[in-house]
Amino acid sequence: MRMSSLFGQTLRDAPGDAEIVSHRLLVRAGFIRQLGAGIFSYLPFAKRSLTKIENIMRAEINAIGGQEVTMPVVQPADNWKETGRWYAIGAEMGRFLDKNGRDMVLAMTHEEVVADLTRKEVQSYRQLPMLVYHIQTKWRDDPRPRAGLIRVREFTMLDSYSLDADEAGLDQQYRAHYQAYFNIFNRCGLPAIAVGSDVGMMGGSLAHEYMFLTPIGEDTLLLCDQCGYAANRQIAHFRKPAAAPEAALPAEKVATPNAPTIQALADLLGVPTARTAKAVFLVATVNAGQGADLKAVNHFVFALVRGDMELNETKLANALHATELRPAREDEITAVGAVPGYASPVGLKDVWVVADEAVTTSPNLVGGANEAGYHLRNLNYGRDFTANLVADIAAAGEGDGCPNCGSPLRVSRGVEVGNIFKLGTRYTAALGANFLDRAGQPHPVIMGSYGIGSGRLLACVAEAHNDADGLIWPISVAPYQVHLVVVPDKAGTVAPVADQLYADLQAAGVEVLYDDRDERAGVKFKDADLIGLPLRLTVGERALKEGGVEFKRRDQPDKALVPVAQAVARAQAVIVELFAEINARVVTMPYPEAKA
Repeated sequence: MRMSSLFGQTLRDAPGDAEIVSHRLLVRAGFIRQLGAGIFSYLPFAKRSLTKIENIMRAEINAIGGQEVTMPVVQPADNWKETGRWYAIGAEMGRFLDKNGRDMVLAMTHEEVVADLTRKEVQSYRQLPMLVYHIQTKWRDDPRPRAGLIRVREFTMLDSYSLDADEAGLDQQYRAHYQAYFNIFNRCGLPAIAVGSDVGMMGGSLAHEYMFLTPIGEDTLLLCDQCGYAANRQIAHFRKPAAAPEAALPAEKVATPNAPTIQALADLLGVPTARTAKAVFLVATVNAGQGADLKAVNHFVFALVRGDMELNETKLANALHATELRPAREDEITAVGAVPGYASPVGLKDVWVVADEAVTTSPNLVGGANEAGYHLRNLNYGRDFTANLVADIAAAGEGDGCPNCGSPLRVSRGVEVGNIFKLGTRYTAALGANFLDRAGQPHPVIMGSYGIGSGRLLACVAEAHNDADGLIWPISVAPYQVHLVVVPDKAGTVAPVADQLYADLQAAGVEVLYDDRDERAGVKFKDADLIGLPLRLTVGERALKEGGVEFKRRDQPDKALVPVAQAVARAQAVIVELFAEINARVVTMPYPEAKA
């Protein structure tokens, strides 16, 4: 491709709303342009890189038995109503009416379509296992798109779906994806780790997220450097310091003026925060009924954790099977007889009390008296209060003990670049996607779901590979392999040499971006660094007088002079070398046997 004919151009300045490096550089280097909030056009550079990323995806999923299909972006709502997600998912889902007044959905994922296809195409255990996938457009109306391609509303995703007759088959396909996804990220040059994660709106029994560790990430991760435990904070477990055993003392009401916070209370009474009980008031939305009869019911929730810990709302929502949690209003709190800042479950009625497991084993806690300015000493679970539900609802943090080995956990930030789910029969049972076993008995097909967003992956590669001058693309996903720069001379002898080298490189199968523009050499070099192709070849008067072409790898500072006659062969050798470096990253990853 000649840059004089290229659609799109480089920019000296990034847009003012570009928050992160990848967003700034992808715009400046002429890869993307924003159309609306969270909606982007991909220009030729980006399209070429995305195609390479998606072909890597195809190769790895094909290698584990995948069959590529294409499923619709626009879907009738009927299947979503059968699974209940039409009613459970909020404004993030794109809904509209067709001209006949029928409810329609803009696909945010494709489990319903796969389950519908399965009930039509799969009848017998002899047809299983199977694996289908597609690379298709998705729409999620995210209320706060940000960070360029990291958080968008329209995006392209690889999603594959495994179909099995039993849990052993699902486990085998899940493990195959676990490795295949690492292969994809490594072949794209992106360092990623897998962490245990919440199943969220997808449902199912197990999920892992693939994380690119970076300070720009919105996810908080808990990692153990000793044993390799890794989990999203939403579900991370930890070893909770055990309370010393002691006899239960009589409950005692004490005045605690101006002590509505845990720290103020601990300071006033001279006790550690671990000897207090922290109350959090929420309203949980729980779905009751099925299908069209599904109704959202709100319940006031009194969540109780020990004062040295924080509430994890995702754990709480999962424990309650709640679709939504929101902070309770003051009038809702007082309506149940509680007093903000001075509350405990003692004496409350018509509330759901959920206690963290550590509360139930910690004797003689200090908790609210449900009276302003007063607390109760020596509260004990089972004697003074009970809970409707006891569960792990505390949030893990920096330095907490690893649940596996007890070593201190480390907190890191990350961007989710992929996820895998064991869905089980969540969708097939709802849609009647059954198969007949050897005895002729019907059973719902067991599903797994696995996804990677190609645009977000592109942005994360850009985030991981850059310097002060611009992008530094791995050879596997670079839009072109070689950036050929011509620096014309007044005599006109340089351009013909560059033109011939361009033709020879193309004939040899090398992907070349040829900067033939009428620009100063400095502009061309700055653009070459900004665009970030792996290898730059410069044809100029000085180099030709010395008998060669200047070679420079984008990721290295050194330059080398290569004879013109050897330039094509040397370029091919460097490309092979760069691919070998990428392929060396593809290694077998240990599968975490313990459920995260």
